[in-house]
This record gives sequence, C-alpha cells and structure tokens, in this order.
Amino acid sequence: MEVLYEDNHIIIVNKSPGEIVQGDKTGDIPLVETLKQWIKEKYAKPGNVFCGVTHRLDRPVGGVVVFAKTSKALSRMNEMFREGKVDKTYWAITKECPPKTEGTLTHYITSVERNNKSYAWNVEKKGSLKSILKYRVIGKSDNYYLLEIKLLTGRKHQIRVQLSTIGCPIKGDLKYGAKRSNPDGSISLLARRIQFVHPVSGKEIDVTAPLPEDNLWQSFIDN
Repeated sequence: MEVLYEDNHIIIVNKSPGEIVQGDKTGDIPLVETLKQWIKEKYAKPGNVFCGVTHRLDRPVGGVVVFAKTSKALSRMNEMFREGKVDKTYWAITKECPPKTEGTLTHYITSVERNNKSYAWNVEKKGSLKSILKYRVIGKSDNYYLLEIKLLTGRKHQIRVQLSTIGCPIKGDLKYGAKRSNPDGSISLLARRIQFVHPVSGKEIDVTAPLPEDNLWQSFIDN
C-alpha cells in the first residue's frame, strides 16, 4: 500500500486497480480494513482503529483515495464531498478521440442495481440524476488518446458511462463498450489528483497519484 499523504486527521493512499474501497458482497478484504491494520501496526495502537471512508473508486480504477482518521474529519470530509468542495481530476485512456478536443458533457444518468450498470440519457428520465463533467485531450500515442477529466457531479460510473455515450469507451472497460479487456482486469482510468481545504487545519491539500507502471501510461509522459 502506498501512502501519499498522512496527518492526524486524514490519510490519502494510492489505490491499486482490483482493490475494493469498502466491503461488498464478494467478501474480499477492502482497502479500509487493510489501512486500519496498517495504522494499528505502524503506531502500535491497542484496540480498534478508526478509519472512515469519505468516497469510493470503482474496483477496476486506481488512484487517490481519501480516508479519515478521526470522526471529526470524516463528517467534515463527507460534507465537503456532498457540497462539491473537493476538486477531483481523472485521467482516462480511450481508443477513440472525442468529437472536440475539449468540452463539457451533460447527461441524465440512471443506475440499475441488477446488472450494476449506469445509463446516460440526453434528456431527463424518471429517477435520473443530472451529471456533468469537463474533459480535454491532453495526450496522444500511436493508437490511443489521453483525456483529463474534471467531475462536477459524482454519479455511479459517471466518467465511464458518459465517455462511452459519446463513442469513447475507456480502454479495457468491457462493461461500457471497450472491445478488449486489460490483461490485469483494470480499466485505463486513474484518479490522478485531489485538491481540497483540510477539514480541520484549513490548509490546502493537493495530492497527485503516480502513473501506473505500464508502458502505455508511461508513453504519454515520454511524449
């Protein structure tokens, strides 16, 4: 586990694709439990360790995740996420280039629990949630494009379904239209950077995740 930032109230880690942030029906050990054990051992803490989930990343997605080490930080971080006071930047690799090199996507998203999938519509539907993101193309390799995405709302599978809807599914994302999976089961979506005002100290927090050790990801840096 790679810790990117830590203080008395929060801890930010670099989640690996395939890890789950919080427990689910699979019964796999979630990242939050691994982190509790890490904190317990590092600081030789007796008894239970507090570690609260402030937000989540989909299982096949890697990158920055913020956890709270105190109840005060957890309640304040949860409020900040609800109010859109946390700036999240994602990087995504797509096979197709969007119609414009930068733009804003607005859809109405519905989710179906049965198949754990979201659907994006151009018009409002019953039970749908308005979903907005901004994107720009920031890199190109021989066969792929690198997109930077700013989420203005936080809906289930939002980036994945919105990019798919404009004909640009994320590399490896079979659920949303990619033709092939990635060898490790990941999708080429990275929670690259997170910025917010610390919920207790008030200082500016700005943390960036490293790029995966993968030739394709690394090629965009080389270019």
